[in-house]
Amino acid sequence: MQIDIRVMELLASKLCHDLVSPVSAINNGVELIEDIGGSVVDEAMKLIGNSAGHAARRLRLFRMAYGRAGSDESLVVKDVRQTAEQYLGGGKTMLNWPDDQPVEAAAYQRGFLKTALNAIILSEEVLAYGGVVTIRPALGVVGAGCRFEIVGRGAQLSQPFQDALSGAVAIDDLSPRTIQPYITGRFAAHFDLTLTFEQPMPDRLDLVLSTGVSLA
Repeated sequence: MQIDIRVMELLASKLCHDLVSPVSAINNGVELIEDIGGSVVDEAMKLIGNSAGHAARRLRLFRMAYGRAGSDESLVVKDVRQTAEQYLGGGKTMLNWPDDQPVEAAAYQRGFLKTALNAIILSEEVLAYGGVVTIRPALGVVGAGCRFEIVGRGAQLSQPFQDALSGAVAIDDLSPRTIQPYITGRFAAHFDLTLTFEQPMPDRLDLVLSTGVSLA
């Protein structure tokens, strides 16, 4: 998969943006200890611990979602599910990921779990006010797959997000806001997966990811 330098820059900007908050909090905790000491040590250590854990969870997910680790054939659903749950834990978005999803025929397809992680990150961005993401069977698709049922206030893909997801956008028109739908769509295309969306109701968006290969 060929990636334009601007896409790399925007993705790097997104990663830095997502990590700057927990890393800054760690620094703030250290400064509290240095400046005040004694009376705030316990509070500062709690802040440092929580922020370090938050940063570590994000780094683990980014490694799978954007790095080579996500394409490793030894990657298993259990590890990916745990990584996604820990990433969203404590935030405004809840994840319901049943043990039987996705089916093996999809899970073992190279790049499927990596693209699924990107779909979850995209789901969180869509749910600006928080909500619930539930992974369900993808019925009526060619091949095997799963459906990301995204429910919450304003759960919908704006036109710029739709264009970025489908790749119908000029590279120069991408922004830090639309880089996630763009990269999610490009991963799906690179791994010969099919990624579509449906809007069954105003506050529910479905992303459907499938292998696109007949099981017959």
